[in-house]
Amino acid sequence: MALDAIKVGSLTLDPLLVIFALASLGVIALIALAITLIVHMRGRRRETQAQASELAELKGRLQTFAEISVARQGDVARAVNERLDRMTHRVGTDLTETSRKTHESIAKLHERLAVIDTAQKNLTDLSTNMVSLQEILANKQARGAFGQMRMETIVKDGLPKGAYTFQATLSNGKRPDCLLHMPNSQAGVVIDAKFPLEGFEAFRTARRDEEKKEAARRVRIDVARHVDGMAERYFIAGETQDTAILFVPSEAIYVDLCEHFSDLVQKAHRARIVICAPNMLMLAVQTMQAILKDVKMREQAHLIQGEVAKLMDDMGRFRERVLDLQRHFGQANADIEKILTSSERIAARGRKIETLDFEDAATKETETIANGAHGTNGNGASAPATDQGPSAPSPQGERRGNGGIRQPDLLAEK
Repeated sequence: MALDAIKVGSLTLDPLLVIFALASLGVIALIALAITLIVHMRGRRRETQAQASELAELKGRLQTFAEISVARQGDVARAVNERLDRMTHRVGTDLTETSRKTHESIAKLHERLAVIDTAQKNLTDLSTNMVSLQEILANKQARGAFGQMRMETIVKDGLPKGAYTFQATLSNGKRPDCLLHMPNSQAGVVIDAKFPLEGFEAFRTARRDEEKKEAARRVRIDVARHVDGMAERYFIAGETQDTAILFVPSEAIYVDLCEHFSDLVQKAHRARIVICAPNMLMLAVQTMQAILKDVKMREQAHLIQGEVAKLMDDMGRFRERVLDLQRHFGQANADIEKILTSSERIAARGRKIETLDFEDAATKETETIANGAHGTNGNGASAPATDQGPSAPSPQGERRGNGGIRQPDLLAEK
């Protein structure tokens, strides 16, 4: 079958040639594709080989890393175990120490609780005693006995017996709580311990102004009446001093009196009544004690002077006896020197006897006697010794011969 020619514009193409050309182009394309595939396959093979080598290297590295990791993991495990052991030991030690300290703290806490229990018991007893004291102070007679007891205690502690009298009876029949006997005077100092406290209790417990004013008025009336009563009862010429003491058994009450009722204090001073708290009364008693000591010292002054004179006489006799002892001691020293001189002579004669030097000794002794008779000058001094003669006499009346032997001065002994 014949193919028609193909016209493309003005160009006329043969269909066979066109098919052949197309087939050639297809073959060329297939060849190019095959070449491309081969080149690509080779590249992939090279890449696969490179990847395989890299994988092998990576595998080796991973194996090395795994070994290193295992080794390090073992080291880490050992370090962790060691730290855990140390931590366990430290925790155990800390727990033991904490337990010991806890036991000690608990023991101390028990001791302090025991002390607290004792203190609480003491506080309970003190509160009971305070209630009893409050009951005592609430009763007028008991309160007066309490003030009397405090005053008597202060006076007894500060003054000797005989310097005071409790409940003494005066010439007017009144009996003060205490009478202090002053030295060199028959008149004593009166102490009254019956201070009115009812008004002060009401003044302290008052809450409203009206109650305080009423309590203050009552205090002024009671204290002023008591001061006037003391001045009337206890001032007797020649029997009591012109000053008396009103004893307040509480320092707090005395402070309230001075702070809120200074007019009463001034009134008491004008009436020659001294209001004293326990501390002031103690000071007054100590002052009186010093006065009594001074008076006793003055009374005993002549006895002391006599004793001093006797002591001086004894000292004079003691000095004379010491001087006598000194003279006896000097005489004893002289006797000892003479004894030593005699012992030296005896020793010298013993040595001469031992050496059998009798003739020489007799000759020397004769020469010594002759020189002793004629060997002094006109002034009484010894003549100078020659080579053959004896030496000058010694202070003990001895002469020394040529042989160096000390010999007695016969003329001096005669």
